Amino acid sequence: MNYILTPVIREIRKAKEQAMGIQEDIRKKAAEYRQYTAENLSKMVKVKSYSSKEEDVCRLIVELCKEAGFDEVRIDGLGSVIGRVGYGPKELAFDAHIDTVEVGNLDNWNFDPFSGEIKDGKVFGRGTSDQKGGAASMITAGRILKELGYGGDYSVYFTFTVMEEDCDGMCWKYLIEEEKFKPDLVVSTEPTSCRLYRGHRGRMEIRVFLKGISCHGSAPERGVSAAYKASRAALAIEQLNQDLQPDEENFLGKGTITVSQMDVRGPSQCAVADYAMLYLDRRLTWGEDADLAIGQVRDYIAKATGDDPKDIKVEMPIYEKLGWTQKDYHQELYFPTWKIDEDHYLVQAGVEAHKSLFDKEPIVDKWTFSTNCVATTGRHKIPAIGFGPGDEAQAHAPNEINRIDDLEICAAFYAMLPYSLEQKN
Repeated sequence: MNYILTPVIREIRKAKEQAMGIQEDIRKKAAEYRQYTAENLSKMVKVKSYSSKEEDVCRLIVELCKEAGFDEVRIDGLGSVIGRVGYGPKELAFDAHIDTVEVGNLDNWNFDPFSGEIKDGKVFGRGTSDQKGGAASMITAGRILKELGYGGDYSVYFTFTVMEEDCDGMCWKYLIEEEKFKPDLVVSTEPTSCRLYRGHRGRMEIRVFLKGISCHGSAPERGVSAAYKASRAALAIEQLNQDLQPDEENFLGKGTITVSQMDVRGPSQCAVADYAMLYLDRRLTWGEDADLAIGQVRDYIAKATGDDPKDIKVEMPIYEKLGWTQKDYHQELYFPTWKIDEDHYLVQAGVEAHKSLFDKEPIVDKWTFSTNCVATTGRHKIPAIGFGPGDEAQAHAPNEINRIDDLEICAAFYAMLPYSLEQKN
């Protein structure tokens, strides 16, 4: 028995020694390319890339990936940039969306949102944390893997995806369902403050239509006011939000619902309103789905307004905007909840990669907001984790920044993960 085990033990020790050498090389290269990563982020921030208008930044990213030595770089039909390093039989994809929200009221900014300024250990501007910082670290990780001559079990893909801010995951729904690219594993590089995330709530958008009967405003008792129905319906949604419960594990927490818009109209400003629309934002915890959420909305509103539930129109809107390639592709505004177990080998490989690089385990947690993993994992059940530079609280906020320390940490983590995964399989 000892004779049989000895060669196995030797191979294990050899693999560990090689991994030790790799992690040191990766740390050194991530530090060496610290300024390079920051400058690439600055370049991307200087190029406006609102959802569906990302062409210029996508063209820039293609050039940056080529300069980094990627084995393949292409643009898919919807406009996302797909890069690859390595030729292994398994597929690992790192994802960063490269569209941003708009800047809002410029009076709330203390600097030019598109300056991309680098100072005091930070990069400044719209998209630095949400989420071009992850993209910059990915490019550096690809360069590191190429320079280390990575030839392991994985083809390592780096996806720089479009239209996420408008429609989470549609870019990946397209890649998986239309271009038949379905990797074995996914890492979202949305901001996590360099923590390791393993899930988040889903979400959906809901539209409710209520009917009234108009009459002259001088005698409102002759009509039925859709405005009053809408008011009662809004209060019913407030009650529904209070009644929602957390998931059994209490990892993702409770779902939520809120009224985000209301529209009430009638024949004139001197008439009782006969039309009302409520737009709802619904966050879904584990075990909740679209059918459940729509049924809850219909029941709560019917009870509040006295209408027959069948007479209340409740629907999921369709996202119909065309992207920069003008590809005709749409989906309903439904984004399923996802999580993976803490003992899943991808989570454990992430923990090991972090420990080997930084001599400590990462905090394992979850996002508050939604990511492209609603498609990769919520819809298509591809195991995923999150690890990204910057803070979730920076997303959509004025005076957005990212720390260069985070960029360096993430570049090293992304380069190390394929090696760590090979130790797990």
